[in-house]
Amino acid sequence: MPSVLQRKQWLMIDQSVTGLSMNPMASFAMDDTLCETAGRLEDTGIARSWVHGRTIVLGIQDSRLPGIEEGVDFLHSQGYKVIVRNSGGLAVVLDRHVYNLSLLFPDSSALSIDEGYEAMVAFIRSLLPELEGKIEDGEIETSYCPGRYDLSVAGRKFAGISQRRIRGGIAVQIYLAMEESGAARAEVIREFYRQAASGGPVKYHYPDIVPETMASLSEILGKTMACEEIQHRALLALRENSGTLGTYELNEQEEERFLYHFKRMEKRNERLL
Repeated sequence: MPSVLQRKQWLMIDQSVTGLSMNPMASFAMDDTLCETAGRLEDTGIARSWVHGRTIVLGIQDSRLPGIEEGVDFLHSQGYKVIVRNSGGLAVVLDRHVYNLSLLFPDSSALSIDEGYEAMVAFIRSLLPELEGKIEDGEIETSYCPGRYDLSVAGRKFAGISQRRIRGGIAVQIYLAMEESGAARAEVIREFYRQAASGGPVKYHYPDIVPETMASLSEILGKTMACEEIQHRALLALRENSGTLGTYELNEQEEERFLYHFKRMEKRNERLL
């Protein structure tokens, strides 16, 4: 594991099951809250796993597309909730077979943005020994939410990484498509852009999605790899690279900060959608 992730203590918040009954906006408020907390901790990291039901998370730029109302109506017709995130990036798909992991730690080592991403890449590679030497990091331009640190095998993307920094804390977040069709998820986002980008000028370059360039880990491996399995592997890896691995719950002050961030998310979504 990268040295930045080798901590005296790791604390876990597991919302990989309870998240299915949560408002997805809570996850973004939670990570902002925990990022603030991580900035005050010494040699301690916080890991949070989260899984939500069928939700499309839009980027701010997506929400300003000329046909956004038609695009959102389409997503609703496909059974998806729609929210706008509080950070950069473009549209992504969440469902019960997409595993999300946030690793949060203090920015005490003046870690560069690239080093933060690279730490997550190395961590995920360590969780998937059956893909040793096959996982590539680099932008898959024809995927949804393409980025420099997309993870793929043979040109098929299965994960994307984002990063957020608040008050001395760093949150590196990854989504991994674990089961079902990556292409089917990509097709939904492609159709969203087709409808939402019509009817006026578009002020940014949204991805020209080729669904076949996205896949789930189960499709890549040729066998089922469920969220529960990757959660188990993540816990083992954190335990092996720390003095202790415990659980974490918000204290009263953090609960207040969570409510503050959640209300900001609500106001953002009311304004943009």
